[in-house]
Amino acid sequence: MTSLLELFDSIPPEPGPERSEAEYRFIEQLTFSSAQEILGFLDGALERDLLLVPVWMRNLAYRLACLQEPGNTALLRRAASDLRFVGPDWNDPAHELVRRAEALEAGKGGQP
Repeated sequence: MTSLLELFDSIPPEPGPERSEAEYRFIEQLTFSSAQEILGFLDGALERDLLLVPVWMRNLAYRLACLQEPGNTALLRRAASDLRFVGPDWNDPAHELVRRAEALEAGKGGQP
């Protein structure tokens, strides 16, 4: 099976039907990937260039990983950090992720 990073690398830079099809294949595989596969993709892509992965794609990837591992406080904090990096529009969701991580660490299970 082709890795997420390989699928991502195959997305053409220019708009058009080829790009749309490549993005579709990438998103389809991302949707059914494990949290570890998703984080491996993000690590590989962001290691090369922090701005290489579009914000919408990063948000979706972190969201899917967090949904799979809702008790992973390191993942919640990493996703929050990424949201803060992309701008102030994402500060509220980032704060909520940190709040959930803190609640989990305090033994409250992420509940208010």
